[in-house]
Amino acid sequence: MSDKFFFKGRQDARLDHTNHGFNPKANQKLGTKKYPLTLQVTSVESQQEVQALVDEANLVANITINNANDAVESIEELTTILSISKPITFEQLPKRNDPCHCGSGIKFKKCCA
Repeated sequence: MSDKFFFKGRQDARLDHTNHGFNPKANQKLGTKKYPLTLQVTSVESQQEVQALVDEANLVANITINNANDAVESIEELTTILSISKPITFEQLPKRNDPCHCGSGIKFKKCCA
């Protein structure tokens, strides 16, 4: 008989979750004193620019300078934190029977609706 009709357990090996970008330590907040950002720049001028960005965002970072000819700036951690968007909130309009927001004292449905 064929084996395909009988369950023999999991056929494929379990995959390692760390190879797929899953962070098991999700409570680590990068940019704090306990977990500072590790950034690498190629010049003193770029270090000052990056430090200004870090200070503006109220983060903590270890910035190192690498003057080698083939050195590459690595500031991906900073750019990902700065690119996280804040939620957009809108002021809610009053409902029909609420007092009007213009201050007339009349219900909204009879004033500004």
